Amino acid sequence: MSTLIVLIGLAAFLVLAVLYFMSAPPARIAAILRGSGPLLVALAGLLLAVAGRFGAGAPLIMLALAWWGRQRRAQAYQHTPGQRSTVRSAWLEMELDHDTGDMNGLVLVGPFEGRALDDLSDAELRQLAMALADDRESAELLEAYLDRRSPGWRDDVDPDIGARHSGPYHSGAMTEQEAYKILGLEPGATVAQVRQAHRSLMQRVHPDLGGNAFLAQRVNEARDVLLRDHADEDP
Repeated sequence: MSTLIVLIGLAAFLVLAVLYFMSAPPARIAAILRGSGPLLVALAGLLLAVAGRFGAGAPLIMLALAWWGRQRRAQAYQHTPGQRSTVRSAWLEMELDHDTGDMNGLVLVGPFEGRALDDLSDAELRQLAMALADDRESAELLEAYLDRRSPGWRDDVDPDIGARHSGPYHSGAMTEQEAYKILGLEPGATVAQVRQAHRSLMQRVHPDLGGNAFLAQRVNEARDVLLRDHADEDP
């Protein structure tokens, strides 16, 4: 009798769930399944096991555990919308939107000090490029911005423009605060968050994907700094 009652209860629950899902909006159904799906499957498996149908209940319980574990891993690597990275050089402070790949920058020194790159005309940007040509890091940041603002800008300039700043980078030692800003993370981010932010950014800034060597170097360096800090915390 008790087995029959359990089965009737399970059937009634499933009928109510189906009726609800038939009338609920799809987005709401998806949210419910993500949040409670593993629990519902585990509950069904537990009820079957209690009713003596262990052969049918055990696989459901294992499926629920696997589903729950997959959700936990996905949450650990989930991208947070609205993240922005900040990269600074002697002349420029550049900001990259993780979601769109859009860039804007602030001029820190020189005749255009305090102005945003988006507010500069093409003629003013050419003047700025001439002014910072001897600073490789600043020049490459500006080029990365121009590649996004005006993809064909290189066709209208000296083809040897890169030769003026072909020397080594001189970024200096990166601080932990700088590393967090570059990856667009808050202090205390986990190792998983650091790795995810690094992967996401490299898809935007890697030279092989139309990005920029200096930006890629800074993103890699930021990852290394934060992962090294986490390693130093290990006993």
